[in-house]
Amino acid sequence: MDWLKFIANVLEYVIFIYFAFAAIYIFIFAFAAIFHGKQHVASYNKTRRIAILIPGYKEDAVIIEVAKDALKQNYQSKMFDVVIIADSFQSQTIEKLKELPVILIEVSFEKSTKSKALNAAMKTIGDEYDIACILDADNLMEPEFLSKINQAFNQGFMVVQGHRVAKNTNTPFAILDAISEEVNNHIFRKGHRVLGLSSALIGSGMAFDYHFFKKTMLEVDAVGGFDKELELRLLMGRKKIEYLNDALVFDEKVQKSEVFANQRKRWLSAQFVYFRRYFLSGLKHLLLKGNIDFFDKVYQMISPPRVLLLGMSALFMLFYGLAIFFPFLLNLLAIKFVAWLLIMILITASFLLAIPGAFYNKKTLHALFSLPKAFVLMLLSLFKLKGANKRFIHTEHGTTITDK
Repeated sequence: MDWLKFIANVLEYVIFIYFAFAAIYIFIFAFAAIFHGKQHVASYNKTRRIAILIPGYKEDAVIIEVAKDALKQNYQSKMFDVVIIADSFQSQTIEKLKELPVILIEVSFEKSTKSKALNAAMKTIGDEYDIACILDADNLMEPEFLSKINQAFNQGFMVVQGHRVAKNTNTPFAILDAISEEVNNHIFRKGHRVLGLSSALIGSGMAFDYHFFKKTMLEVDAVGGFDKELELRLLMGRKKIEYLNDALVFDEKVQKSEVFANQRKRWLSAQFVYFRRYFLSGLKHLLLKGNIDFFDKVYQMISPPRVLLLGMSALFMLFYGLAIFFPFLLNLLAIKFVAWLLIMILITASFLLAIPGAFYNKKTLHALFSLPKAFVLMLLSLFKLKGANKRFIHTEHGTTITDK
């Protein structure tokens, strides 16, 4: 039927445009990130008082190490406090934390969320701080992290994202997760800052003007992806987000495929929720107020994850490449094959620019054999998103798996 053929053709072109735009988008920022951005000069010389807020849900396996490590910052000890927000911790863990020079806040919720834990903590510790630094319960900061954050605030920034790197690469999925994060750091953080746009937030290793953060978080009720909602609110208000490529926070990467699937399902669900919620606002702010930063972030909510972008583009390229086996279709499909080939070249070039040299080794080559599985898990996650944003999905930390 002609109308079915028409619909199929329209759908085909929509899919192509969607993936082509995504490929061009990541290439532009991946290429930009190989250059140095604008150097900022400090406008102040102030040592700010910092609250390191570490919310944890059943994180007994890692929280003691994280708390002890957080106390080792090369920053005036009287100018920062480590605040552990303990949700559903074991009694022996609580007792060990009480022995450390940290502020311990025990919380309990019918439905636990990170935003609830952070709000409860700030309500308890009061307002005697200048900066709120947010860590996950498995994060370890480099010794100079707070000093670098303070310097960025001296340069006039109110929101700063640090460079989160892998704490472990002991399994193929941990390696893939580590590479994925570095690709995102390169494209959505460093690349964006080089071109004058805001860095993306990542949920931890980030710092905010304390009073601004406390006030803003009262309006955030996200179950998952609280950083996405916070980021959209910031950019809507034209708050620039800085990225510190040399301020390192070490983060535990997922080691098992099922954890990878759950984590990505949570992320995808949050992205779709916030795209629906903010698309019209983003378009309005772009057209009427010229707020490119905000609209760019809204677009990121609907852009394909890098694994899906790579996998789906490869599948379409291979499908149209079948023309070589069917000569009577050659003229029809050859052009489409070349088009998808160009998309694959852009994606591959973007990845080659973004992946740090340290990952070009045999372990990474071995991990690449798990990439098809990661693609399938991500694809299946698209069909399991219903309700994922309405319940807390906990990622377990601290269990080390031996690489095989």
